[in-house]
Amino acid sequence: MNTTQLYDTLAKLLAYPAAGISAQMTACRQMLGEHMPEAAASLDRFAQQVSSLMTEDLQELYTQTFDLNPICSLELGWQLYGENYSRGEFLVEMRGTLRRLDVPESTELPDHITHVLPAFGRMPAREADRFATGFLLPALEKMLQGLSGKNCPYVDVLEAIRCVVLSPYGAAIPSPSASDGPPSPSIGHGVELKEVHHG
Repeated sequence: MNTTQLYDTLAKLLAYPAAGISAQMTACRQMLGEHMPEAAASLDRFAQQVSSLMTEDLQELYTQTFDLNPICSLELGWQLYGENYSRGEFLVEMRGTLRRLDVPESTELPDHITHVLPAFGRMPAREADRFATGFLLPALEKMLQGLSGKNCPYVDVLEAIRCVVLSPYGAAIPSPSASDGPPSPSIGHGVELKEVHHG
């Protein structure tokens, strides 16, 4: 399975919906195949829930879910830092990471998940480990918490992504708690992430 291609395709499922999203879902489902049945099942549920929607209806659902509801923002920095100064630092770090890994920027901010996933899929293993545990998984958990109880089809896309990201670790990574506090915004290419001190 081509990991880079998988994360590129997963990212497209969380971009503003376009006419080709059905083909993207099919391609992603085929890549997951039998290797990640839980993630594949989540995508199947999403596909089933949105199968009757026109592209315009899915665009409206996307906007209502993510753009008009900050608690469900797809921007990692917002999820991890809110309006804190560290958000700006994280944006700078992410822009540098995108350039280093040759991930082109769209009109979205550098910390939007449609940028983050392609970057993550191109990171060397050690860097990807740090980024997953320090940034991506905690942000995904907060996104899912924001959608909890809303009966939104996009929950299944986020669940699939979380499952794929977690797959190299099994059950080794516990769910983050609010008391853990946000991570340092330093993505830490080639170095350890800075330790966060509290109180």
